[in-house]
Amino acid sequence: MTKGGMESVEVFTSEGKGRGLKAQKEFLPGDVIFAEPAYAAVVFDSLTHVICHTCFKRQERLHRCGQCKFAYYCDRTCQRAAWLNHKNECSAIKRHGKAPTENIRLAARIMWKMEREGSGLSEGCLVSIDDLQNHVENFGEEEKKDLRVDVESFLEFWPPQSQQFGMQYISHIFGVINCNAFTLSDQRGLQAVGVGIFPNLCQANHDCWPNCTVIFNNGKIELRALSKISPGDELTVSYVDFLNVSEERRRQLKKQYYFDCTCEHCKKQIKDDLMLAVKEGDNKPSAETVKEVIQFSKDTLEKINKARLEGVYHEVVKLCRDCLKKQEPVLGDTNLYLLRILSIASEVLSYLQMFEEAADYAKRMVDGYMKIYHPNNAQLGMAVMRAGVTHWHAGLIEAGHGMICKAYAILLITHGPSHPITKDLEVMRVQTEMELRMFQQNEFMYYKMREAALKNQKIQVMPEPSNETAPSLFHKKE
Repeated sequence: MTKGGMESVEVFTSEGKGRGLKAQKEFLPGDVIFAEPAYAAVVFDSLTHVICHTCFKRQERLHRCGQCKFAYYCDRTCQRAAWLNHKNECSAIKRHGKAPTENIRLAARIMWKMEREGSGLSEGCLVSIDDLQNHVENFGEEEKKDLRVDVESFLEFWPPQSQQFGMQYISHIFGVINCNAFTLSDQRGLQAVGVGIFPNLCQANHDCWPNCTVIFNNGKIELRALSKISPGDELTVSYVDFLNVSEERRRQLKKQYYFDCTCEHCKKQIKDDLMLAVKEGDNKPSAETVKEVIQFSKDTLEKINKARLEGVYHEVVKLCRDCLKKQEPVLGDTNLYLLRILSIASEVLSYLQMFEEAADYAKRMVDGYMKIYHPNNAQLGMAVMRAGVTHWHAGLIEAGHGMICKAYAILLITHGPSHPITKDLEVMRVQTEMELRMFQQNEFMYYKMREAALKNQKIQVMPEPSNETAPSLFHKKE
């Protein structure tokens, strides 16, 4: 079953998992299997005035829609491109007096598109919106309550002159959004800025150790191969971060997506031993000590979250240092809780421009990640990139250049050469390579020139640490 631009994949019925996607030809790591524009997409409520509603790029100055005063665009080109999808929304916002929440806006855009095109297969889609799973029957009491509120808000917003849909169908659309929506990131892939529905991508089943990854690039979602894929192989993506023990990943997947994961890594608990590692040898800690340190780590992470929300970064550093003192004699180098603290410490210290200490923690974090993550994992690539930049700031040019090269090799596969973050990384790679050559020829001269260069330019400050993890592509309300 293939449609325009989708001839390299087919939908099949996967045993015990419902529908899935299968490769029709061979793919190598980094190949784009397909790129899919959103069926419908909206900007998050909190960012509607700083992100273009057409291309989802972050811009300093945006043009506002003169009619509804709600939608913002890069320029006239983006505004014209948006009109087909914005026209009904524009008059509905004016009639309603204000814009509703992102969920309501997304549901409305989906239904206006159906009003225009019918609810059958859209061009280039392997499945229709009607065929997507909604899992409404699996909702708990809290989710059912949220659904009722969404449906009521939708009915208040939906114009009387538009095609009227039944309550059951409206609930289906909200169910589809709840378990099939994807997060859209800004042009550099560093911040989640919106949410959309991509019917073809929804067909890819989950695996904790997948053969594909998903990236938002240039207005489309790309499904990219992470390893060699043969014709007939199922195409899988990971719905959750691998950096959790199998039991926790399975709990998340059951809660958020209503299925029991039976992938190889969960069944055999592969890598769990690394994520739970404790110190070995003569000073092996007792089970009681390990339990205490894990509890202390969990309590510290809660305190860290609170301090980060309040922007008290020196307090975050103190909490991390105290926690590391307790963890280091007890937990192994790949232990999840140690890696979480190292990650926060390196990010916050970089922001505070305490680069040498940050680099030490970043190096240990990356060494641990390398043993746990798939070698072509996007989150691993981003972490190695951040660690490389931190090392460069600390004046550790050899290690910094090595990490930037490693990150570039990963991102070429996960993001591709045309993605803005890969292009940025290529510039860094060339610059650090040049600096490394200079360093190897004359170390003293290199430091003198570096000092002068840093004096003449504003120090490049690391971005303020955010409380969000890197944008997850699977949009899910916690």
